[in-house]
Amino acid sequence: MNLTAIIAKRPWAWGLALLIFILLAALPLYGSEYTVILVTAIIMYVALTVSWVMFSGPTGNISLAPAAFLGLGIYTSAVMGRVLPLPLVIVAGALASLGLALVVGALTLRLRGIYFSIFTFGLVVLIQQLILWYEVRLKHTRGRFVIVIDNQVIFYVMLTILAALLLTAYLIRESKYGLALKCIGEDDEAAAHAGVNVTALKTILFGLSAFFMGATGAIMATKWTYIDPYIAFNPLFSFMPVLMAIFGGLGTFYGPILGAAVFAYLEELLITQFPYQYMLIFGIILVVAILYLPGGLAGLAQQWMKGGPTRRHGHS
Repeated sequence: MNLTAIIAKRPWAWGLALLIFILLAALPLYGSEYTVILVTAIIMYVALTVSWVMFSGPTGNISLAPAAFLGLGIYTSAVMGRVLPLPLVIVAGALASLGLALVVGALTLRLRGIYFSIFTFGLVVLIQQLILWYEVRLKHTRGRFVIVIDNQVIFYVMLTILAALLLTAYLIRESKYGLALKCIGEDDEAAAHAGVNVTALKTILFGLSAFFMGATGAIMATKWTYIDPYIAFNPLFSFMPVLMAIFGGLGTFYGPILGAAVFAYLEELLITQFPYQYMLIFGIILVVAILYLPGGLAGLAQQWMKGGPTRRHGHS
């Protein structure tokens, strides 16, 4: 199915998306600098969440590697930012993460369930410790200073990355490859018997997901003055996309986007208002969402649009 046919199926949704992006693109004209910085952080989390969902959503392989790919993009930017122009730095960060994902995916995507999740999280720790060893033992330092650029430039680059990511994710979802990925998620052995090259398709999608994470890390690194392995490969960057996707609802395309945007804003609000209690409040919000909103925010929105009360499974 081509892009024109896909747009014709839901013209109102594409029109709404275009309107939102126009309003976002004009944000520096009417918003404060703080607002631009805040929205940039929200866009970063949306990009990480959509990238994660693009692979883990249809395949059912719960990856905890986002911190590895984001961190690799961050470190690529820190190392190459002084010798290459910004566009090439972003491409280099994206390609570095893509290369790592293709190698790791080809070797490990035959793993299933908790084994794959544990391995991908171990990858984060392994890369973090390898880079820390290299910095301390060979470079005799713990981290690096990063060339800081204008906040508006970071904002527009992140917005461009997000637009490309959303378009890519949607086109994959609506294509024959999206159908094949759904088959893999339901029963990969049946999909293989039906002629789907399961490992190759999952490896390519894993790499594509990492590509956008690496690009995100490369541009966001310029927002920070200093980075080290513990900052770049923070495990929270692996868990937050998973939590945001669940909070928003994995059943729809817009659910993870909504969940990431709301969750990221809540994080900023709670850190500002309750700097010592915000993690506890986060936990309570997540527990309530899982217990009473099994479909996430997207499920709640669907209930509102139908005009009926939100129902729990087995209860009216």
